[in-house]
Amino acid sequence: MPYITTTDNAQIFYKDWGSGRPVVLSHGWPLNSDSWEAQALFLASNGYRVIAHDRRGHGRSTQTWDGNEMDTYADDLAAVIDDLDLHDVTLVGFSTGGGEVARYLGRHGTGRVAQVVLVSAVPPFMLKTGDNPDGVPIEVFDGIRAGSLADRSQLYHDLADGPFFGNNRDGANVSAGIRDAFWLQSMAAGHRNAYECIAAFSATDFRGDLDTIDVPTLVIHGDDDQVVPFSVGGQASAERIKGARLVTYPGAPHGITDTHKEQLGSDLLAFLNEKEI
Repeated sequence: MPYITTTDNAQIFYKDWGSGRPVVLSHGWPLNSDSWEAQALFLASNGYRVIAHDRRGHGRSTQTWDGNEMDTYADDLAAVIDDLDLHDVTLVGFSTGGGEVARYLGRHGTGRVAQVVLVSAVPPFMLKTGDNPDGVPIEVFDGIRAGSLADRSQLYHDLADGPFFGNNRDGANVSAGIRDAFWLQSMAAGHRNAYECIAAFSATDFRGDLDTIDVPTLVIHGDDDQVVPFSVGGQASAERIKGARLVTYPGAPHGITDTHKEQLGSDLLAFLNEKEI
């Protein structure tokens, strides 16, 4: 299997499918690159080279003790892009992966990047603080941390059966297969890695990173997202990023890579095709 070796000798697993202009997909917590499989297959079948990596501590990448924070995640993403010598990249980040993409842009710039897409993404800043009064209270994230320490297998079941896919809403019918895949991927993450990543996605302030973006940006977010609320995530990012376009999925939950995979694939392909070659 293909791996990139980072400066601290972590092994970062990646998939590299298809050929054409590159699209790099960054996954959410506590998942791995398999969570992108619908979009990866669709885009690679439509003329694009699709690269998706497992964040350190997740999936098939090394379960490092250190480096479970956004600066290192962004540097690992840069290692993948640099090692494969990718140019004119479209960076697509889902949830925590959106934070990874934003921090990559803040630390490494847009020299290799042509377009950016944020999907159900955690930027600009999830945590409620004095200068972010509309954010999510820390008690919510403390509850996730407590659940992770007490019984993280059950925590992942509860997330998949409830808010992640909106399966707790009237009329929802998310298959057992989709929910099982969430649990399986989540349990492949390292315990410490997944635990520390809760702080990485919730308490990292990406506002300065978003201010550096100078390439076309598409923001996609469901307005019934119970994990990253629409007003905190997609709406706020679209308002902050210069020239960003916001596409709202009415009634959609957080996990739209599965629940709205056809619509998401179509929207991603249309945006990719807007880029002049």
